[in-house]
Amino acid sequence: MTLEDSTSPKISWWAVPGQYFRREFLPILTDLRLAIVLLLLIAIFSATGTVIEQGQSPVFYQANYPEHPALFGFLTWKVIQVVGLDHVYRTWWFLALLILFGTSLTACSFSRQLPALKAAQRWKYYEEPRQFKKLALSAELDTGSLNSLNQILQNHRYKIFSDPEKENLLYARKGIIGRIGPIIVHIGIVTILLGGIWGAMTGFMAQEMVASGDTFQVKNIIDAGPLAVRQVPKDWSVRVNRFWIDYTPTGSINQFYSDLSVLNNQGEEVDRKNIFVNQPLRYHGVTFYQTDWGIAAVRVQFNNSPVFQLPMVKLNTNGQGAIWGSWIPTKPDLSQGVSVLAKDLQGMVLIYDVKGKLINTIRTGMSAEVNGVKLKIIDVIGSTGLQIKADPGIPIVYSGFALLMLGVVMSYFSHSQIWALQKGDRLYVGGKTNRAQVAFEQEILEILDRLSSQPKNEDKAMPIEV
Repeated sequence: MTLEDSTSPKISWWAVPGQYFRREFLPILTDLRLAIVLLLLIAIFSATGTVIEQGQSPVFYQANYPEHPALFGFLTWKVIQVVGLDHVYRTWWFLALLILFGTSLTACSFSRQLPALKAAQRWKYYEEPRQFKKLALSAELDTGSLNSLNQILQNHRYKIFSDPEKENLLYARKGIIGRIGPIIVHIGIVTILLGGIWGAMTGFMAQEMVASGDTFQVKNIIDAGPLAVRQVPKDWSVRVNRFWIDYTPTGSINQFYSDLSVLNNQGEEVDRKNIFVNQPLRYHGVTFYQTDWGIAAVRVQFNNSPVFQLPMVKLNTNGQGAIWGSWIPTKPDLSQGVSVLAKDLQGMVLIYDVKGKLINTIRTGMSAEVNGVKLKIIDVIGSTGLQIKADPGIPIVYSGFALLMLGVVMSYFSHSQIWALQKGDRLYVGGKTNRAQVAFEQEILEILDRLSSQPKNEDKAMPIEV
């Protein structure tokens, strides 16, 4: 064995990946340009998810994003469904962007922000006058003393560090919180990303159209994460006690409401709320939004017969307005009947014969003679359109935003440092700051002015070297 072999350090095979990560991969991962590119991509795809309707049926995208002509020349329903633009926030590539961006911020915090904080916490005394010339602001005074400077700095909320064995030295600083701020900002952003990922993995969205008086459980789920099964309600249901619409004097819709009750497995009411737009019902992490409405059925009576409830369906009017219709038999053998139409819940019902001729217009509670029988329209039953969401990541996201705002506020604090040296009858003072340079210069001038007024002698302070 040669001397060179015996003295050369031995590198374990498992240390090679770690060295490669630190030397090659980590500088790329912590590069500001990479973080900016990732942030732009996340913003662009998030905007895409806002513009393109999420979680709709294939028929919806085929109707609104046809192949001829393609939107912007390329955006068709096939592109949307292949790429996953119909559920952007749950696609693997969007989640991968979030993870990569969060990893970049975390690596930057450990490789740059934490070392910067540790460096700010380390300090040393300046024991030679020449050291003060390296500072951004410095002055040499023949008035004042360290004791008076100590008191002045305390009045300016500086933390003083002194050595009993070296009574001619002083170090002071304030605003160390400003060095912690960027770390808190990074923690806040990473928390927001984690909340978004957790919500995408465990959340779901459903839509239900429920008639007044009906009870339902969440079944019609249109979008859900792979871990969303536990969030779907199974041990409670919701009853629509009543749905109604407030109209303006001109007949247009002012607001629509749903009176909802949450029922346990025994059918007992455990919560109740009237919901309307922007005022949802929240229960056990599931939120019920009022988003749509319709007409579910019409209740009729023939002469003195029992009351029958017949379903109404929304008709295709080619964009001419919403109309719901139903066919009502007027003979037991269904050989004759009439069609009834309604366009809202204000109680107006139109009656047509088999030839499509309007034969009568009546309001709910009124009756008309039709095919030899008295037909009474008891009521038109509305249905509420509910959008149901569960997103367990929302509390995490809100916590992240709180940390983000806190970190931003903390980052505005300047980290200012001041050194002083008493040598003979000369007092050397200098300082530096990481931001708010003008305000720091004014503060230093004020401190020096107060030192100059000390009754040691009548000479003034020497000019500040900037």
